[in-house]
Amino acid sequence: MTRILIADDHPLVRGALRQAVANAVAGVEIIECGSLAEVIKALEGKLEVDLVLLDLAMPGVRGFSGLMVLRAQYPGAPVVVVSGHEERNVIRLCIDFGASGFIPKSTDMETMQGAIRSVLAGEVWVPADVDLHGPADRDTVDSVRRLASLTPQQVRVLMMLSEGLLNKQIAYELSVSEATVKAHVSAILQKLGVESRTQAVIAAARIEAMSGAGNGGLSGD
Repeated sequence: MTRILIADDHPLVRGALRQAVANAVAGVEIIECGSLAEVIKALEGKLEVDLVLLDLAMPGVRGFSGLMVLRAQYPGAPVVVVSGHEERNVIRLCIDFGASGFIPKSTDMETMQGAIRSVLAGEVWVPADVDLHGPADRDTVDSVRRLASLTPQQVRVLMMLSEGLLNKQIAYELSVSEATVKAHVSAILQKLGVESRTQAVIAAARIEAMSGAGNGGLSGD
């Protein structure tokens, strides 16, 4: 049986995606989640998920952090981003961060069903008018590569650094020791090729801004 997880905090959107999935795949089992925490809990409790349909903007997510965590923690579960942010640079970054596809929320039902079937068949799907083969900005490519090398816990620590939390506050939120947080911060600095927490936050903010997260963008899709 095919098992597909729909991750979106808007019930109406989940309903539309459920309909698309049900029409695209016969006998599919559908799991619905409204936050990144619910997604993680569901994936931890299931033996196998064939596909995750992920909104970029929902509780627990900043920019591409949800995608980064899922690709690092569950590399065997293909992720397709379903978002209202349809700019070419957003689509390209999603693919660069390991997404198996990008479906704009404006996509018609028939096309969406075809996209779902294509990804389940092992293909990467993006809208027909999006060219991912053109030259990419070298600095952006390097930043994405470095950010994508972070472990799920390091992504969480970096997001909390971006929110201005101190080590002791991060330790409390993650239920770990301050020493563990310091070790994560050191590893983050090394992987991002920067020398300070501030520079790490700036590196993350630069990519987040490209996702449309500036001025509240991805905090509410």
